[in-house]
Amino acid sequence: MSGISDFISTVHPYDSLSRDELARVATSFSRRSYPAGAEIYHFGDLLPGLFLIESGAVHVTDRNGESVSELGPRNSFGERGLLRDGCAVTSARTVEDSVVLMLPRAELTQLMATSRPVARFFDRGGGAMLRTADVALLKVGDLLNRRPQSCPPDTPIIDAARLMRDAQVSSLGVTEGERLIGLVTIRDMSSRVVAEGRDLHSPVAEVMTADPITLPPSALGYDVLNIMLEKRIGHLPIIEDGRFIGMISQTDLTRVQAISATALIRDISQAKTVAEMAETTARIPDLLAQLVRAHQRHEVITRMISDIADAVTRRLLEMAETQLGPAPVPYLWAACGSQGRQEQTGVSDQDNCLILADGADPAEPYFEALARFVCDGLNECGYVYCPGDMMATNPRWRQPRDVWRRYFRDWIATPDPEAQMLASVMFDLRAIGGDGTLLTGLQVETLERAEKNSIFVAHMVTNSLKHRPPLGFIGGFSTIRSGEHRDHIDMKHGGVVPVTDLARIYALQGRLTPVNTRARLQDAEAKGVISGSGARDLIAAYDLIQTIRLDNQADLIRASRAPDNYLSPADLPDFERSHLRDAFVVVRGMQSAAGHGKGFLG
Repeated sequence: MSGISDFISTVHPYDSLSRDELARVATSFSRRSYPAGAEIYHFGDLLPGLFLIESGAVHVTDRNGESVSELGPRNSFGERGLLRDGCAVTSARTVEDSVVLMLPRAELTQLMATSRPVARFFDRGGGAMLRTADVALLKVGDLLNRRPQSCPPDTPIIDAARLMRDAQVSSLGVTEGERLIGLVTIRDMSSRVVAEGRDLHSPVAEVMTADPITLPPSALGYDVLNIMLEKRIGHLPIIEDGRFIGMISQTDLTRVQAISATALIRDISQAKTVAEMAETTARIPDLLAQLVRAHQRHEVITRMISDIADAVTRRLLEMAETQLGPAPVPYLWAACGSQGRQEQTGVSDQDNCLILADGADPAEPYFEALARFVCDGLNECGYVYCPGDMMATNPRWRQPRDVWRRYFRDWIATPDPEAQMLASVMFDLRAIGGDGTLLTGLQVETLERAEKNSIFVAHMVTNSLKHRPPLGFIGGFSTIRSGEHRDHIDMKHGGVVPVTDLARIYALQGRLTPVNTRARLQDAEAKGVISGSGARDLIAAYDLIQTIRLDNQADLIRASRAPDNYLSPADLPDFERSHLRDAFVVVRGMQSAAGHGKGFLG
């Protein structure tokens, strides 16, 4: 097997293996010879393993016979189906006499489990092989390791203190039945009982924090960190279906690898001036590069970066209210675009609006001043003004809820090009600061109205097909032909936006409430809006596109250049280039199915 060992030592990722491991893996490969025109496997076949071309050329096609890629020596193929369910999702046929090496599936799985470079190379979507034990990325439910301690509201303070001592906990939930009504901590015993000389036989309800901030078990440890730092609290009760099921404290979060992101949010929440916040947000590119270097999943990276933008926005709202005084009526500051979807990267402008309480005067000077203060502050912090003026400083996007209700109703009833564009942006609204109930009812009502209007949905489908993946002829890419970005592809408008648009259509079809693209795709699969295979393929394609996009931005940052969305395919290794094209083919196929009215179950 010395010939195979010598060959794979020149192929990434096997070149990262130690000499002994390389020799062992080489013995697992088998060599197969095929004449020109021979079929190696067909769509749907059970794959024996991963294929690697030693010599010759292989043509890969999709299920409809459309060309996906032409591969040569040192290129692998078959791994997408192999790592999903073991069945081929493409067909492969030799173009000329070829010698192909085959690594059995079990050996590939073992190799991915023991070698991080191999795992990252073949699982660019970030599967289980790459998941760390980072507490910041675990679900809160996975961090709960004991039953919560609680007491009724009429429990004497002294008994509550003894309960904490005996259970060796620093907090208690105050409950009525299984419903949490308050929280009492060791700190409360010190500052509200001892310091104030309270009667130790008074009910604990007198010193508890009523209606404390809570999280569901599906939240991330990262959410806990952000809330604790921003709100300066040390305990968070966990609630599921109205029941108090656990407590998370700062001592539960000792192993935190994402502290750099939470540190930025801490600094923002404590900033006294906009200039101080701008100094903090200037560190975001370095954070992105660090997270990419640590092989964090793309949705975790974009979520962290979006959370920083949320913290900046909320701090600016606090500063504005300190300067202007309390708002005359309830309001909601909402974000749309990538911040609304929690998908911000190193390149972000601002898209936002104000929803005022019904009956409010949209010409109220207070809200004009509030919008100007926040939008100017965001711009100073690096979130540049929206070139399309989709900001709360525009009176059109600073209106009472009943006007917003009319906006959505009119867009749905008369889906002209402007209405389609505005609906595409505004369907991604997410509450950031203020009264979140001003959006909740509006969103549910709008989704119901939109889903019932087949003409509107059809127009939105057509609008979603305007951005096409940059696929060229004969297995290549369609690159930009002139200007600053000549020979590059736009990973945002050609890669991410087509998937984002499809996910929004699925959300309309199924009345799905998630705003995040990946969450919409997962919900669409769960609710039967699209088939399981279609959803998995599209999610895998999206994962790859976003990962390569962020990798490219990180490379630019490390080269002391401003991150952007333009990528030269020639700069990618053959494997990544081939699979990026694969991903674009999947997206194009789902667009085609949606355009022919069969994408939702196909």
